[in-house]
Amino acid sequence: MKNISKCFVLTGVISFGVCLNAFATVEQKPAAAKLTGQIIIDGSSTVYPVSEAVAEAFGSVAENKSVQVKVAQSGTGGGFQKFCRAETDISGASRPIKESEKDLCAKNGVKFIELPIAYDGIAIVVNKKNSSIKSITTADLKRIWEPNSSVKVWGDIGPAFAQNKNLKNEKIKLYGPGPEHGTFDYFTETIVGKEKSIRSDFSAINPDVIVTAVKGDPNALAYFGFAYYYENRDKLGLLAVDGGKGPVLPSATTIADGTYQPLSRPIFIYVSEKATNRPEVSAFVNFYIKNVPELASQVGYVPLPKKVNDLVGSRFQKKITGSIYETSKPGSKLSLQQLLSQRGKP
Repeated sequence: MKNISKCFVLTGVISFGVCLNAFATVEQKPAAAKLTGQIIIDGSSTVYPVSEAVAEAFGSVAENKSVQVKVAQSGTGGGFQKFCRAETDISGASRPIKESEKDLCAKNGVKFIELPIAYDGIAIVVNKKNSSIKSITTADLKRIWEPNSSVKVWGDIGPAFAQNKNLKNEKIKLYGPGPEHGTFDYFTETIVGKEKSIRSDFSAINPDVIVTAVKGDPNALAYFGFAYYYENRDKLGLLAVDGGKGPVLPSATTIADGTYQPLSRPIFIYVSEKATNRPEVSAFVNFYIKNVPELASQVGYVPLPKKVNDLVGSRFQKKITGSIYETSKPGSKLSLQQLLSQRGKP
């Protein structure tokens, strides 16, 4: 009653009715509406750490505590299969959606909003004890990973490796994500030259298991998302990649400025248009877009520039469905900003 007491002190200056109105204004200020419901997210293991971080931050806000956000990682391909059957609300992807996946979504009446969320690079890693190996060329990587590769021991890669007395006769143990992962698709298409074309005698395992495998195997060579390396950088050795302009180590700077080529790429979330009609989903995606620049950098990804992130936010607000790559292939030289701008109308 403190507000009313102040009004009575000023009797004769302020009317009693005005005092009551002032009191009512203070007491009836609405609290933030609490959300309820469940949000189901699946897809890329590369995007998983970002979505998990966003889900945790979202749940820490008082009005969101009653929303259950489930985040899983079936791989980009596996995630799209569920998403396009309307089994999930949001799908993480480390590559753009394929035509066959678009067809499956269309068959099941699933319209999607494609949202780039950050940049990622694919890291080439070795055992920490292999400090003598500093870099590798994309031509070397192709020789190692192409189907029916003749590379069995380190010395088979080329002269630089054959000169290493400690390694040249040691058998290489290869690790990488399997065919259900977008990282697999991107790596095979970019390095080998054909998507899903790869030697059969490598260990196809999840990225978190790759960390353990490489850490314990002195002859390991592996590829996976840079964020997994960054999270475990004290346990693994990192190779610079020479795409023709000299060796470049992946980092936040080289991935963002495009100098770490050709193993840099954007990562995405795909949101069901129908799901956005639920307040908890709309609130979560808006929270995701607003907070992902900071949270992505915390888990080893490269944030989108503000102008690009603003375009992503606008795309979601306008509920623009379809892919920004419908008129441009994923390998297009157009920037994300250009792609988002040219696909900027509902």
